[in-house]
Amino acid sequence: MELYEFDRSIRSGRIICGVDEAGRGPLAGDVYAAAVVFEDDTVIEGINDSKKLSEKKREALFDIITERAKAYSIATASIEEIENLNILNAAMLAMKRAVEGLKIKPQFALIDGNKSPEIDIPTETIVKGDGKSQSIAAASILAKVARDRYMRLLDEKYPQYQFSKHNGYGTKLHYEMIEKYGISPVHRPSFLKKVLNK
Repeated sequence: MELYEFDRSIRSGRIICGVDEAGRGPLAGDVYAAAVVFEDDTVIEGINDSKKLSEKKREALFDIITERAKAYSIATASIEEIENLNILNAAMLAMKRAVEGLKIKPQFALIDGNKSPEIDIPTETIVKGDGKSQSIAAASILAKVARDRYMRLLDEKYPQYQFSKHNGYGTKLHYEMIEKYGISPVHRPSFLKKVLNK
C-alpha cells in the first residue's frame, strides 16, 4: 500500500498527524521530534523513511513538506532532560511537544514505534511507521533534517569533535575525538559511562 493510501485508510474524516523522532542513539545533542498534518488529498512524491533517503533528498523534501503541510511542528528535549528522564522518556517528551505545537489540533495521532507519548488525543503506534505512513515519513524527515542542521551548528561551536561528520553518533572518529578532548557540554554523560569510568 502506498504511504498516502495508508493514511487515507485510517483518516475516516478525522484530522490525523504523523509523529516521529530523530536522535535517540547519538552520544551528543538534543533529541528532536516532529508532527505533520496533511490535507486529505496531499500526495508528496518520493517521501519515505528518512533513513532510506540521501541527505540531499531529505533537504529537498524538508522544503516541500513544510510548504505543503496543513500544519507541522518541530520540537526538542534537551540534554539535561535526556539525563534526568532517560532517552526514551525524553524522546516521548519531544513528541508530545511536537503534537502540542501544531497550529491545528489533530483528532488522532500516528506514532512511529511501539510506545506513545502522553497526549490528549487517541493514538496508534506503528512499528516502522516511517516506511508505511506518509505523515509519519514526513515527520521523520523534518525531525532528521532539523537535527542534522542543529548538529552542524554544534560543529561550528565545538569543531574539535567534527560533529558534522557523524552527527553525534558513536563512530570510531567520534570516540577518538572524545578520547582526545574529553566530553563537551553537549555530550550525554549517561551514554558515555564507559569512557568516563576509564
